Amino acid sequence: MTDVHASTASGGPVVRPKSGPKSGVVRKVSLWNIANILTMVRLLLVPGFVFLMIADGGHDPAWRSLAWAAFSTAMITDLFDGELARRYNLVTDFGKIADPIADKAIMGAALICLSALGDLPWWVTGVILFREIGITLMRFWVIRHGVIPASRGGKMKTLAQGVAVGMYILVLTGPLATLRWWVMAAAVVLTVGTGLDYVRQAVALRRAGLAAEHAHEQ
Repeated sequence: MTDVHASTASGGPVVRPKSGPKSGVVRKVSLWNIANILTMVRLLLVPGFVFLMIADGGHDPAWRSLAWAAFSTAMITDLFDGELARRYNLVTDFGKIADPIADKAIMGAALICLSALGDLPWWVTGVILFREIGITLMRFWVIRHGVIPASRGGKMKTLAQGVAVGMYILVLTGPLATLRWWVMAAAVVLTVGTGLDYVRQAVALRRAGLAAEHAHEQ
């Protein structure tokens, strides 16, 4: 789950300038483009993933392997849809809303299933979901002022979460079962740390945006 899907340069919050007069021809982007289709595929994978996770009591290695395949497919589409949207100018209002929802849906479904099956402590699920939902709400809080670029820490968080949850979905034993605990611990640390940094940047961005609005009014 990436922290931001807008195309921006890294380095700190970017205040959104006031819109000026329209110039040139505005290209209308079709809703049915490859980026949006990948996002919709990811949304459709969620119920299928949940079914595979709980099939036959939820602990059958074969069903869990299929669930891992569905989860991995969703994570891969997450890597490509945002990049395709930015590279080929396929950004739509639907994509802006559906993309983060799809991210949260597949990760939330995986965490809740794992905790419900007793494979992952509920507090881990709670910490990650609280962070992800909270940051999503904060993004809407500041979006009229600008965007916060995805940081290296945010990308590492997303990777760590995906790898850790993927390892928990599989029925692992021995050293791999121990390794996944450490990967999940790293994911939780990155989740909390990047979340706090996002809050700091969001507050700074909102202050800068309000100051810019005040200066513009004068």
